[in-house]
Amino acid sequence: MITYSRTTATAARVLRQLTHDPRTIALLILIPCVMLFLLRYVFDGSPRTFDSIGASLLGIFPLITMFLVTSIATLRERTSGTLERLLAMPLGKADLIAGYALAFGTLAIIQSALATGLAVWFLDLDVTGSPWLLLVVALLDALLGTALGLFVSAFAASEFQAVQFMPAVIFPQLLLCGLFTPRDNMHPALEAISDVLPMSYAVDGMNEVLRHTDMTTAFLHDTLIVAGCALLVLTLGAATLKRRTT
Repeated sequence: MITYSRTTATAARVLRQLTHDPRTIALLILIPCVMLFLLRYVFDGSPRTFDSIGASLLGIFPLITMFLVTSIATLRERTSGTLERLLAMPLGKADLIAGYALAFGTLAIIQSALATGLAVWFLDLDVTGSPWLLLVVALLDALLGTALGLFVSAFAASEFQAVQFMPAVIFPQLLLCGLFTPRDNMHPALEAISDVLPMSYAVDGMNEVLRHTDMTTAFLHDTLIVAGCALLVLTLGAATLKRRTT
């Protein structure tokens, strides 16, 4: 059972540590904005292309950066013995995971808000729906990246190995999410695989906002799946703590 005071104390400790690493803060908050800015002017002569893929990448970039930073930061805690010392205290695994998720989730809110604001109000990303719905999906994607990073950190022995998980965990989802071609145009076997990958639903949710003025049933379906996947992966991450810290 999650205890509010212990969870917030854990989150505050993680945030204090991150403030001493400005490069990590820059990676989390600025890189998605820089990538969107570059993408906009790569397609400067074809703004409709940016409109068609910019919303999808608005969700993908936060997922990738949160995955990288969370997996490496959590691995440092595991290998340094910090997690072992924390679990020796009256701190439950649920409190610990929730605290990490809250800390990185706070940064995810800032990251997603900046990236969404930049894309919509500065880079003129043309969306039919509400920009606030874009922000919701971007935030859920960032939280999913956080959950995946917490989970894979249990299976890496070094920061280099944590980065190596990116091709295994992120790249297949990137190729199969429908960013490059509609999923129903893929080989049936690949389409079936894409149907169980959370990034596919993140892209679908962004596309719903891109095409429809109101919140659709499909949008709710996609966002609930992304949120459910994030919660499931966080639960699995909590299950790995005992194995890694005994």
